[in-house]
Amino acid sequence: MTQRVYNFSAGPAVMPVEVLEEARENMLSLGETGIGVMEHSHRGKPFVAVAEEAEANCRKLANIPEDYDVLFLQGGASSQFFMIPQNFLEKGKTADYLVTGSWSKKAIKEAKLFGSTNAACSSEDRNFCYIPKECNYSENSAYVHFTSNNTIFGTEFASEPEVPEGSTLICDASSDIFSRPLDISKYGLLYGGAQKNLGPSGVTLVIIHKDLVAKGPSDIPAMLQYRTHAENDSMYNTPPTFGLYTMGLVFKWILNNGGLEGMAKHNAEKAKPLYDYLDQSQLFKPTADKDSRSLMNVCFVTGDEALDAKFVSESKAAGFDGLKGHRSVGGMRASIYNAFPKQGVVDLVSFMKDFESKNS
Repeated sequence: MTQRVYNFSAGPAVMPVEVLEEARENMLSLGETGIGVMEHSHRGKPFVAVAEEAEANCRKLANIPEDYDVLFLQGGASSQFFMIPQNFLEKGKTADYLVTGSWSKKAIKEAKLFGSTNAACSSEDRNFCYIPKECNYSENSAYVHFTSNNTIFGTEFASEPEVPEGSTLICDASSDIFSRPLDISKYGLLYGGAQKNLGPSGVTLVIIHKDLVAKGPSDIPAMLQYRTHAENDSMYNTPPTFGLYTMGLVFKWILNNGGLEGMAKHNAEKAKPLYDYLDQSQLFKPTADKDSRSLMNVCFVTGDEALDAKFVSESKAAGFDGLKGHRSVGGMRASIYNAFPKQGVVDLVSFMKDFESKNS
């Protein structure tokens, strides 16, 4: 078997080895069925059992109340950018967006196609290196949308923003979903692509209050109505069966490793040595303000593009893959999601210290 390297990719990202090993076994035969998990009919009893267990464990992990639907959809978070305003941006109301990075910019751009929008706050003035402290909401807010973790710029909301009375909170949690305890009752809708913390690409988890499901219009295409998916247990059409199955394994893995509280402790302990080193390094500098730093995506630079490129090249050769920053910002980015091992961060810091001693 090829030696696995430390995978710092921002997504699709590292997955638990135990999950990959179990999935490998079931690719040829799901349990004793003699049919691989990817070959089973999504309406057959074996796969229906897989889907039901995945939802049950998802609910258990995040303590999701019965008045919320748990949906497994396709189209990534990007499809939610237009589904949300198409369903909930009523005429005469305004959608408030907290613009803290590239993905929230894309989300508000899509919403403009359906009605009035308001950028309630923005950190673009300093290249999205911080989370704004204050928001200016519209008078008649339909909903408040924010991106809890900004993958490209390495910033993260420490807690949910307050919303004006009569509005509802909606969150794109794609890159920090289930990385810490979550009070779902604060949200009308929370969603995230699976490919960072929950499994492989191709599945989008949507947790939505049943009142919002019922509120959505019925005169838009069926696939764009949340009620369609809620009424059909996410199986109105063929779901991404292997992705859903693997998400179920990840849910069990998180439960077996302390749940969301365990993930929060693990992630804080994992990020600390890297940020501690960056704060004292004479060569590498973190790009996010200290009070806005992400525990999922640690972004840093040397200040010299040529030296950044040298570091990325040498680190990859040493077994640290995926450290090149997003093409829109450059520099470096260490994505250390739930399944990333703490030892990988320890080894990276050791490599960075050696690189600094040779290039200062």
